[in-house]
Amino acid sequence: MIVDLKRFFLGQSDTIEYALDLSGVELGGVKPFCAPVKVKAFFRGNASSVFLDADLLYTTVMPCDRCGESTSREWTRKFSHILVSELNEEQDDDSFVVVADGRLDLDELLREDILLDLPSKYLCSPDCKGLCPKCGKNLNEGDCGCDRREIDPRLEVLKSLL
Repeated sequence: MIVDLKRFFLGQSDTIEYALDLSGVELGGVKPFCAPVKVKAFFRGNASSVFLDADLLYTTVMPCDRCGESTSREWTRKFSHILVSELNEEQDDDSFVVVADGRLDLDELLREDILLDLPSKYLCSPDCKGLCPKCGKNLNEGDCGCDRREIDPRLEVLKSLL
């Protein structure tokens, strides 16, 4: 969604609500966004800047990085940005988003916010036990009975030092 910021630079305020489709986004071979992201964006402007507060609600479905089970999680996030048409020497940092032509690609800005906010590891639960390295059984469903105390043959020589 392209938002024309000119009226906000004149001091107006407005709220925009819409659904952002991220179904084409792929992470690690999986498309985690099974439903559109619900966006409520509030713009509040003055002559030099526009303040953007965005409330997002979305669901991701990813396989657990330890056991491989499908993990669904609902997220509620709030992102804020200060939009300016240009920067001067004192403002030269990452806290401002420059929108030189007065037209903001809100979809792209929020897409970046969401992707940067996602966790690097998806777990079905914080105490997920993962898979047995010998037989591959999901250890969350119970013990498999494999002897996991076996030492890697490449490290067997180190056992004599103990």
